[in-house]
Amino acid sequence: MRLRALAFGICLALPLSAAAADAAEPDCTAQVFEGARYSVCTAGADDDLRLFHSDGNGRLFGGFPAVNRALKAEGLKLAFATNAGMYHEDRRPVGLFIENGREISPAADGGGFGNFGLTPNGVFCIEPGRLSVIETQAYRADPPACTYATQSGPMLVIDGALHPKLLPESDSLLLRNGVGVSEDGQRAWFAMADDPVNFHSFARFFRDRLGLKNALFFDGKVSRIWAPELNRYDSGLALGVILGKVVPEEAPLSN
Repeated sequence: MRLRALAFGICLALPLSAAAADAAEPDCTAQVFEGARYSVCTAGADDDLRLFHSDGNGRLFGGFPAVNRALKAEGLKLAFATNAGMYHEDRRPVGLFIENGREISPAADGGGFGNFGLTPNGVFCIEPGRLSVIETQAYRADPPACTYATQSGPMLVIDGALHPKLLPESDSLLLRNGVGVSEDGQRAWFAMADDPVNFHSFARFFRDRLGLKNALFFDGKVSRIWAPELNRYDSGLALGVILGKVVPEEAPLSN
């Protein structure tokens, strides 16, 4: 009888322990690298990651609250979100933008678009069961079946090497954000520099701190993040493409 009770107790404890382990692994964390603060959110290839730009009536979302309101009507919410790529003055995406498997804007070479033109630039692609950062020419040569994709630039890390035009002594210090992916395509990390850093430092954060071999710059100056776990609800001028992890509205968020 005692053994049966003990076995029942072990069985009961296992799911509770698993739940506790899940609760201990938040989507977003605060990190420090070489004296600069970063907010980092991560998602797996099986998570519901989406790109947002306009609603069903063609109205620009422009910010995280508008996306969250639209999701709420479906019983959903943002676990986290960030801006994801550069845009024209009217907030149209610069370069490739794919939404729900439909190409809204084609890939561009990046000429004349500031940091976007610091080639090679790249594409962040969300496929069923896989997340990837791909150099633009490689994407054009063999485009994957992206459900969602956004083009931006420059590439920060390319097959483990820093972009050759990123200078360690650069005095261009900005709040920056970008994305890096694991080698197996099963996880992505979205990082926001909360202190001004140059491109070289930002790229090394992905490679040397997060251990990622491919990473892509999203933007600077306008970089923002929505991360309830970090009590971050950044706001400002209207954004273009927004990336978010979507969860059921009742899903708890770790703190």
